[in-house]
Amino acid sequence: MSNKNNEAVVEISQTASQFSSSIVLQAENKYIDVKSILGLFTTLVSNQSYELHVHGPDAEEAKKALLEVFDKHGLNVKVIE
Repeated sequence: MSNKNNEAVVEISQTASQFSSSIVLQAENKYIDVKSILGLFTTLVSNQSYELHVHGPDAEEAKKALLEVFDKHGLNVKVIE
């Protein structure tokens, strides 16, 4: 795993941890709690596309913040409404 990927994992997890909403990343048939750095390390690869599921009181803010982080790191993610 590259250093660039490590930075993405840490930033995604730190950003997600600022919100109380449930934030889950779906990668094929795996579901990962985005607040779990370990889960992200074992899943995040830049050539894959992901689905982001966000539910909770601050979901809109969480979606916006996480989309910015994924975009910054060139990761393909689609928010599932």
